[in-house]
Amino acid sequence: MTHNNEQQVRKGRHCVSALHAHLVFIIKYKRKVFNDDMLNQLKIILEETCQDFKVNLTEFNGEKDHVHLLVEYPPKVQLSKLINSLKGVSSRLMRKEYPEIHRYLWKGALWSPSYFAGSCGGASLGILTKYIEQQNRPE
Repeated sequence: MTHNNEQQVRKGRHCVSALHAHLVFIIKYKRKVFNDDMLNQLKIILEETCQDFKVNLTEFNGEKDHVHLLVEYPPKVQLSKLINSLKGVSSRLMRKEYPEIHRYLWKGALWSPSYFAGSCGGASLGILTKYIEQQNRPE
């Protein structure tokens, strides 16, 4: 993970960009499902999915019923497509890896269809990174 709070610039062939988004995914029905082991596995899944889009997962943390992601992405990535992929892949793989999730969510999907996506940049990145780091992560 990058903890560099300086403005990160991505250089492409025809474009220089610094696009960051704060994403929040909530577990369906706000069920309290995650523990630390699950969050560690979820982070790996999300990092791998981000790599497929050439997106950097800059920061990640969560609580029992939701997760926060800070991503840096190129201009060609449609945020809605990235989010759909992140939620879909992680839902499928987490339910496969942790069958006990079915006790909380018996009808399939892990995530609520709703999510938060906020654009951010500049000085607020340091504040946002600190906020995500300070989430009350379960034991």
